[in-house]
Amino acid sequence: MGRASRPERWGSGPNTNQGRRRRMTEAITLDEIDEMAASAFEGYVVRKDLARQFKGAYPVPTYVGEFLIGRYCATTDPDEIEEGLQVVRRLLADRTVRAGEEELFKSRARERMTIKLIDLVKARLDAKSNAYVAELPSLGLRDVRIDDAVVRDNERMLTGGFYAEVDLFYDAAIAEENNGKPFAIGSLRPIQLSTRDSLSRLAEGRSRFTTQQWKHLLLRSVGFEPAQLSDRAQDVLLLRMVPFVQRNFNMVELGPRGTGKSHLFQQVSPYAHLISGGKATVARMFVNNATGQRGLVAQYDVVCFDEVSGVSFDQKDGVNIMKGYMESGEFSRGRESIRADGSIVLVGNFDVDVAHQQRIGHLLSPLPPEMRDDTAFMDRIHAYLPGWHVPKLNPTYFTHHFGLVSDFLSECWSRLRDQSRLASIQGRVNYSDALSGRDLSAVNKTVDGLLKLLYPDAESAIADEDLEWAVRIALESRRRVKEQQRRIGAAEFRNTQFGYRLGEGVEQFVSTPELASPDSIGIDPLPPGQVWAISEGSGDAGPGLYRIEAADTPGSGARGLLNQAAPATLRESFKVAEQNLVAQARQLVGDRDPREHNLTAQVRALDAAKTGDGLGLPILLALASAMLQRSVRGGLIAVGNLSLGGGVETVLNAATLAEHAMEKGASALLLPVSARRQLLDVSDEVATKVSFIFYNDAQDALVKALDE
Repeated sequence: MGRASRPERWGSGPNTNQGRRRRMTEAITLDEIDEMAASAFEGYVVRKDLARQFKGAYPVPTYVGEFLIGRYCATTDPDEIEEGLQVVRRLLADRTVRAGEEELFKSRARERMTIKLIDLVKARLDAKSNAYVAELPSLGLRDVRIDDAVVRDNERMLTGGFYAEVDLFYDAAIAEENNGKPFAIGSLRPIQLSTRDSLSRLAEGRSRFTTQQWKHLLLRSVGFEPAQLSDRAQDVLLLRMVPFVQRNFNMVELGPRGTGKSHLFQQVSPYAHLISGGKATVARMFVNNATGQRGLVAQYDVVCFDEVSGVSFDQKDGVNIMKGYMESGEFSRGRESIRADGSIVLVGNFDVDVAHQQRIGHLLSPLPPEMRDDTAFMDRIHAYLPGWHVPKLNPTYFTHHFGLVSDFLSECWSRLRDQSRLASIQGRVNYSDALSGRDLSAVNKTVDGLLKLLYPDAESAIADEDLEWAVRIALESRRRVKEQQRRIGAAEFRNTQFGYRLGEGVEQFVSTPELASPDSIGIDPLPPGQVWAISEGSGDAGPGLYRIEAADTPGSGARGLLNQAAPATLRESFKVAEQNLVAQARQLVGDRDPREHNLTAQVRALDAAKTGDGLGLPILLALASAMLQRSVRGGLIAVGNLSLGGGVETVLNAATLAEHAMEKGASALLLPVSARRQLLDVSDEVATKVSFIFYNDAQDALVKALDE
């Protein structure tokens, strides 16, 4: 490849239409990564902004245009680029069929006897003639003759098809026959720039980059400009790539519209198949029992369901078949068990923000009804990507720099699926006991995938900082799944304290950022009358965070709960607090008489738990704080219930409440002294982040809760 001998700021051409077009395509500054990529991957890089010029202009995906640009514009020389672009434009104009041009191309085939096309090639078995026939969608042809050998060599044309350069023949003699099929595919060339040594080329080129530079090149290769993205957004985009390099990897990404969730699975790789609208048949997805033809998961590296809320199958057991496949990588055809290694990706949109979604349910609520509350289905999800950390895309987020040609990169990714990096990190990472067997499997798959992206050479030494980066992302993306399971089946999935230790280092814990929502505990004192509280929960319902807001106005002693249709358990908690306030008024609020004040309270549930059971003591603190016009100390959560006679009831799950308080950002937990022994076994992280304040009775609790 010719290295640019001109100044880095590419200049303008003659004052002609061609010159103006050249100025438009040349006005970029080559940076260090561009120079390194052009040198390390000669013939396998392309200016991504050039590829975008063709997006939408011709009826082909992005990777088809990149294939041609990579063939004719693989240079940094602006004159050569412009010449190559003219060739690409001519090929796409002459060989792709726009809407309304179908009959024109058929006529050309008849007159010339053969034409060249770039089209999606599909095939099916015609049982009546016992022969394969091909389909060329852009021409509306469904009965094109094709040799059996061509189909056998390119089985993907039987399950959705692939783009190829096609030689299409027309035989006038056959056209005159009854039910004749005059069109025939003589030869085809898949849109493919890669070769057998592609992965070794990738590995050798990678050795010239630092890890950070390599991450940026990967992001540019799929069209994004890392300089415009936060580190968090970059990590999410890199995590999207893992299903391409990891067999049987199950991933979910939910987030706002317009963040490019399906782009990678539709435009970048021919090894991925996007199911739009979520509609699928068992025969197409897994196996056709009538013909024995293997389905999408056996033909593609990645099968992505777009708009996951609409996922449905033509058979009632379709979701169960998919659930079994996600667990074992197998599905049954009669008595035969068939293995496949296609990854399953589910992408969809949130209609509300994350904080609100957590208040009204859980973060997997957008899944279809058969999946959204099925904890067994959730357990098969290896990673949940926080799509809300990717900004809504606009032109500033797309790169104008060099990236690897999509076809070359996707071929290398496909071959990385045959490798693993887990053996090379054996013994370097130890995970906490909170991870179950499925958790460990999910985390290992994610770590393995991320490391293969960073280190395509299996012999490369993996740096500790890169290993820790992958481990933290993997733990977080799996814990996000676990947290949603806990909201549904709290008793079974209560322990989500995911941690790790590198070598002999100190154990580190990994949380999910959304646990610190806008309604999480802050360090500043709340206004008088407001208290944070945690309810123990009851039955299968786990602990829940509440915010209690009480108001005091002069009056005749009216007291009430403002919650509409409040649960009986919440009404009982308010009644207990109200009666204890009246009975212990002298000890709690001095010379203020509750019978001369109108007191109201509103209790906001901030978790899935909404019963308000066992909140007597926190509600009492809120009422007393409102009457005294004194704030409760910042960062404090109150726990406990009272009897009508003023006694303090026992807390049974203090350690779980302490962990929940830490996750919500509390710095102090106020709870009965009878719970002290239960807290001896809390994790080191909880013990160092949360202070425990014990009380004997309601008066003691109020004194210790009020801000000094």
